[in-house]
This record gives sequence, C-alpha cells and structure tokens, in this order.
Amino acid sequence: MKVMIVEDEGLIALELERIAQDAGHQTVGPVSTVEQALAYAPKSDVALVDLSLADGVSGAQLARRLIDRYGVDVIFVTGSPENVGNGMEGALDIIPKPFTDDRIASALSRAQALRRDFDGSNAVL
Repeated sequence: MKVMIVEDEGLIALELERIAQDAGHQTVGPVSTVEQALAYAPKSDVALVDLSLADGVSGAQLARRLIDRYGVDVIFVTGSPENVGNGMEGALDIIPKPFTDDRIASALSRAQALRRDFDGSNAVL
C-alpha cells in the first residue's frame, strides 16, 4: 500500500515514514503543505495527516479533499485530536501524538484490510 506522509515536523515525518516502511508499505513524501499533498494524492492509497501543516492549520480541509476527490483513506496523526472537527467524517482513525510504532502500524493494517475488502480482494465466492 502507498502511504503518503503529510507532516511539517521533519523528525516526526521521518519517524512515520520509518514505521510505514517497517510495516511493509511504500511511502510517498513526506510532504508538508496542502499543495504538495494534493500533487501526490493520485499516487497514494492512504495518508497520515497532521492538522497543522506548513501552510497553516489545514489538515482537516485537506483530508476532506483527499477522501472526496482522490479516494485516499485518511488517518489523522495529531497533537490536537479534539480539533479534527468535521474533517473526521470519512477518516479511518485519529491517532494522538505522541504515538507508538504499534499504534501507527495497526492503523495502517486496518486501512489495508478495509481497502482489500472494498476492492473485493477478500470477497467470498
């Protein structure tokens, strides 16, 4: 699965990238702005999205666009989970910072399972 990292804090972005790769996923990015994320959206299956990005507090609005326009699954990774608001609708999960490797890997595993089920790969004949 292709996981886009949308995080403007470099160390956190690298940590998310490492966790996703260790879990067997390809990573896209990291990216730190809405514009960059939208440019990479067609190449992504799921996005780990922070609420506060380099171009302002825009993660929730970005999530709506990723979900609605590109069919990208969104998992919020944020220090302010209470601020997700209406961006949550359609998101798969909200992971508060600080996070653990297991929490991120587990959310990605669930996203992958849901994606397979949606694609029909796990359909029972």
